[in-house]
Amino acid sequence: MSAGAIAARERVIVALDVPDLKAAVDFLDRLDSQAVFYKVGLELFVAEGVRAIEAVRSRGGKVFLDLKLHDIPETVARAVSSAMALGAELLTLHTSGGLAMMKRAAQAAQGRAKLLGVTVLTSLAEDDLRADGIAGSMREAVVRRAKLASQAGIAGVVCSPQEVADVRQACPSLLLVVPGVRPAGADVGDQKRVATPASAIAGGADYLVVGRPIRDAANPAAAFAAVVAEVAAAGR
Repeated sequence: MSAGAIAARERVIVALDVPDLKAAVDFLDRLDSQAVFYKVGLELFVAEGVRAIEAVRSRGGKVFLDLKLHDIPETVARAVSSAMALGAELLTLHTSGGLAMMKRAAQAAQGRAKLLGVTVLTSLAEDDLRADGIAGSMREAVVRRAKLASQAGIAGVVCSPQEVADVRQACPSLLLVVPGVRPAGADVGDQKRVATPASAIAGGADYLVVGRPIRDAANPAAAFAAVVAEVAAAGR
């Protein structure tokens, strides 16, 4: 599906970055079923497991299971199979796990869900790469990992808005999911590589992941609608 065929409301993935099921249900209720996709990440999934996914699906939502799997190929393949049984539409793994791991994951998914390779976390900057001995610039590292994901048969990657245009140019067929999205004036928190929704869409993002600006808003449904309006106005 091309980005142009995805409705703006579906392109904004709301992060359920909350500690437990009660907080998740309260947040979902305050969103008033406005969103299509919801991210269930490590914090909520470790606390509540499948109940978190069921809470989303019972309200008609789609699940982006953000577990960032990273282990030996067989272990990751088995974890992917287990995640498929839970009904997740999107699932993340780390591209740094290597080509063989990603290939086994893609085989295990069998097209039942879209796998997304996390390139470099948005909380990291170039000095963090240097400290880890990774050569080249941030953009070079992200594009290199995106190409590896494409070679492995992974549906898409997760990259920051600052690299999305480079990844789109290098890997035009990949699905690009972009976190670190902050409306103008919003607090960036612990994110180091951020941008506005409009600039991320203009750069080539298919989906945006938005957490705190919606979660912490006085009216989450209105905050979500504002982000969707900015995505729609971006016109891509």
